[in-house]
Amino acid sequence: MSTPAPPIRVVIIEDLAHIREGLRFLIDSTPGFACAGIFRSMEDALPAAALGDSDVALIDIGLPGMSGIEGMRVLKARHASMRLVALTVYDDDDRIFDALCAGASGYLLKKTPPGNLLQYLQDVMNGGAPMSPEVASRVIALFRDIRPPNTADYNLTPHEIRLLQLLSDGHSYKTAAATLRCSVNTVAFHMKNIYAKLQVHSMSEAVAKALRNRLVR
Repeated sequence: MSTPAPPIRVVIIEDLAHIREGLRFLIDSTPGFACAGIFRSMEDALPAAALGDSDVALIDIGLPGMSGIEGMRVLKARHASMRLVALTVYDDDDRIFDALCAGASGYLLKKTPPGNLLQYLQDVMNGGAPMSPEVASRVIALFRDIRPPNTADYNLTPHEIRLLQLLSDGHSYKTAAATLRCSVNTVAFHMKNIYAKLQVHSMSEAVAKALRNRLVR
């Protein structure tokens, strides 16, 4: 007699109590799934021991305090094997882009039917990248638009290219950070990587080289 597979352990990070409890009930009442913890904020979730025993984190983006996207970056650094899935009402390009760059393996809208949500969690454990249909079509268009030309190959990430585009449009570190919904220190960190890849030593050199090599428009 074969041993049954262990359940998929899901952490829920959601500030709205009725959604949080609804998700916990759905997961705990479904064979093959188990809720490993529920939290109303990233500040509550990050110190929790339950995160280390979890397979998937369902994360709201619009959390109080630290945003879900900022939290994803921290979670990805601390728990590299954990799958991160955004579960949100937002379907705009900026948040989709930022969540994927932060390490999200999936991006689902809160209107996703419960049965589909469970299937998506199974899919992400099997190596998939589940997205609500509306989100998937936006992602295809978004990454088509920001793809660098074939003539340039500096191994820049999509996030780094987007940051360079903002700076070439006249943004400062501060306003770029506000647009990208991250801290100025995060922008400075990415700029250090950009300098190394482009082999430049200043923001003006980086922008000039990006424009010259058609990395940005």
